[in-house]
Order: sequence, then C-alpha cells, then structure tokens
Amino acid sequence: MKILSLTISFVLFTIAGVFAQIENPVKWTYTAKKVSDKVYEIHMQATLDPKWHIYAQEAGEGPEPTVISFTKNPLLKLDEATKEVGKLEKQYDENFKSVLKFYANKVDFVQRVKLKSSAATVLKGTISYMVCNDRKCLPPKEVTFSVKLDGK
Repeated sequence: MKILSLTISFVLFTIAGVFAQIENPVKWTYTAKKVSDKVYEIHMQATLDPKWHIYAQEAGEGPEPTVISFTKNPLLKLDEATKEVGKLEKQYDENFKSVLKFYANKVDFVQRVKLKSSAATVLKGTISYMVCNDRKCLPPKEVTFSVKLDGK
C-alpha cells in the first residue's frame, strides 16, 4: 500500500511540474554593431518558436505592443526611433476587433546610438512585449538587457 501511495504521489508531482512550467516562446539576443566613428546600431533580436508571433511597436487596438525603453546614459544619445526589421504581418483579429501588426519567426529591433565621447559604456534597457499563437496569448512580459559599447 505504501508503494502504491508513493507511486501515485510521484506521478502527481511529476504531472504538476510539467503543467507548472512557464512557456517562453521568445529567445532574445542583443548585439552592438559599429557603423561609424562613435555610432552604433543596437540589435535586439527576437526569435520565436513556431506558430507564435510578437506584436509590433504599433500593434493596433487590443494587444500590448512591444515597448523598448532605454535607461538614461549621459554618454549616449539615441538617434531616431527604434526600427523594426522583419516580415511585418497585418491581419484582422476577431477577438480584438482590430487589424493587428505582428512578426512571426523573427524580428530585429534596431536602435542607433551616438557616443558623446570615446569612453566605453553600456546601454541598458527593458523590452515589454506580448506574444500569441492561434490558440492563446501569454501575459505581457518584460525583459532587461545591456549591451557594451567599446567607444573606440
């Protein structure tokens, strides 16, 4: 009887552990590319699991758009708005009653920055985003990032 109880307990804990795992269909990478003297492109690339999509910065009415916030740094100046590089999809969503803009597979958010001096520094910030697939949406999530800039 004790063996049966232990076996049932083990199975229930295993099943609970499987269901308790948090879905994370987005993998982020962060890189800096020097484009000229003291000018860098910061690439914040989202790679999505199959059948998932992430909303654009101008997503449409309803879902949470992707929002990129940069921590103030006196050694840096942001140059222009953050651009999106990827295959933008637009589709009417019956649930939100709106045309939505999103990316599947992969999107690269690119921000140009200018260094005010030749000193090395770090660009830090957060990305708030929401992802959905054909069956559900996950709650908005926020990730932090930092990218080193050598300044030379």
